[in-house]
Amino acid sequence: MTPRHGKVVHSTPSPLSLETDIPAKTGSISQKLTDSKHVEGDAEQDDDYSNVKYPEPWKYEKWFLGGYGQKRMLKFKKPKTMYYAINLFAGVAIMFYGYDQGVMSLVNLNPDYQKRMGIFPTDGNPRNVAALGGIVSVYYGGTLIGALVAGSLADRCGRIKAVIFGAMWAFVGAVLQASSYNITWMCCARVIAGVGVGAIDCVIPVWSAEVSSHQARGAFLAIEFFMNIGGLALAYWIEYFAFFNPNKEMAWRTPLALQIVFVIVIGIGINFFPESPRWLMKVGREEESRNVLKATRDGDVEAELNGIKKIVKFELETSTSNHYYAMLFPKDKYSRQLRWRVILAVWLQVLQEAVGIGVITVYAVDLFKNAGFEEELSKLLAGFNNISYMFSVIFAVFTLDRYGRRSTMVWGAAAMALILLIAGFLDKYAQIPGPSQKKYGAGVVAFTFLYTATFGATWLTTPWLYPTEIFPLNVRAKGGAWSVVGWSIGNGIVTMITPFLFQAISYGTLFLFFGLNIFCIPFIILIYPETAGRSLEQMDTFFEHGDSWNVFKSS
Repeated sequence: MTPRHGKVVHSTPSPLSLETDIPAKTGSISQKLTDSKHVEGDAEQDDDYSNVKYPEPWKYEKWFLGGYGQKRMLKFKKPKTMYYAINLFAGVAIMFYGYDQGVMSLVNLNPDYQKRMGIFPTDGNPRNVAALGGIVSVYYGGTLIGALVAGSLADRCGRIKAVIFGAMWAFVGAVLQASSYNITWMCCARVIAGVGVGAIDCVIPVWSAEVSSHQARGAFLAIEFFMNIGGLALAYWIEYFAFFNPNKEMAWRTPLALQIVFVIVIGIGINFFPESPRWLMKVGREEESRNVLKATRDGDVEAELNGIKKIVKFELETSTSNHYYAMLFPKDKYSRQLRWRVILAVWLQVLQEAVGIGVITVYAVDLFKNAGFEEELSKLLAGFNNISYMFSVIFAVFTLDRYGRRSTMVWGAAAMALILLIAGFLDKYAQIPGPSQKKYGAGVVAFTFLYTATFGATWLTTPWLYPTEIFPLNVRAKGGAWSVVGWSIGNGIVTMITPFLFQAISYGTLFLFFGLNIFCIPFIILIYPETAGRSLEQMDTFFEHGDSWNVFKSS
């Protein structure tokens, strides 16, 4: 079915970026993106913005620190320089997300840390194993809460204030983690830090996409996730070298304290960047919205400004559906479409964790130790695996756009299933002492590297990209929040049960995740429509007319 509005300028958004889908230059009103239900009629109707009733400012907005200021905003001679600055800053925030996710990988192995938390030793002690996994997993309860709060806060008082809100929580969480002296203290600190990271992870992508005009999408996609996994690798190597500190207490407190550096840069730095022009327009600050567009776009910005007005008008008209409760418990056909999209976004993030990447990123050292390697060598191998993981992300630029989202995920899951199956058999024999043990252990390492690289090239990016392409513009920020909710649920479950799995079924853990990869494939084939090459408008049409969960019947 063809779109109703004529030619649509489409571009593929980066995985963590939520694109506004408004081209910087358009030749006519019919070329501006709007929701498929909003525009019907002639150009005169489209230009009628005088009756837009902007909401009153949120009464609690003044209580939130920071915010956008035209005078303190960074000034550059060329808008392209501002574009690079925005994306670099967003990349730092994404790197912090990776750092914070990976910082516990070697902290968990520090004997001083385990003694402080009252969970030493972990070998053969089910209670301590459960506590170790619990400390890691409670963090994701915080990210779930933070994403939901920030998704709403970003619409009420602006993207910048929402990010500062998250940075404050992350700062407190980092200080408490670095100074913790018992397991209760650490668990509370992890939840608080999670709230902050969930808020930042939810809002930064929305802000960066709405402020910047993305033109080099494939390159920025690679940079985003390169920096994300770079943060994870950075956390690991800092911990690795800190482990040689004779003061074993500082060896685990230092990496946790370094989170503060990221948080200060994010919380203070974002005040010098422009606010989202779409949010400024939504609250009636049209002139400021125009100034932001002039600072971040080349050429005339009036066409894009009018496009934003049209989107804002529709958003205000459908404001009753722009709530979490309405998205889950719909009362009309439009809201029911949103609920299905929420299910798709959340479930895809859960499936991403089901393929097993959390086992490698957090518990790689345990995996290599079980395969017969000494602890010191296992730590080195895990660190190099993170570096390999980081560079594998570059392949996503080619796989996502050339082969589409569905094919990339299907073949990725099939390949990872095969890799895990072979690695499971190799790990079985690597745990048997004998002359061939090292050969089998080397095979486990090789296939672990191959598995991680395959995930980086296929499944790492898509679950973050997909929600940006299936949610309408008026609920896209909250759609991103739902995606983080799914990510939190999946990560929380996997990090909680993995220590049990390694001790209970050992190499059988790899067989389990082999089965889960196979389990994921039918879902991708049957319920996830292809979004590559389709505009937001076309996706709206698909969901509007689709009356079945089966994409083959809804096509």
